[in-house]
Amino acid sequence: MPKVKTNSGAKKRFSFTGTGKVKRHHAYHSHILTKKTKKQKRNLVHSAIVVTENMKQVRDLFCLR
Repeated sequence: MPKVKTNSGAKKRFSFTGTGKVKRHHAYHSHILTKKTKKQKRNLVHSAIVVTENMKQVRDLFCLR
């Protein structure tokens, strides 16, 4: 049987913490920044944890069960 491949887009967008949670980046921080406030742009810089409702989808992209 062939090896199962990890989704290459997910490799670039997500990373795992030491406890097994998945880190992600915030959206809306790449362009059209002139109309966003400084506070909004500053808060979008930080990474966030993927919510539990979406964990199954992310783990499927990494071929983890």
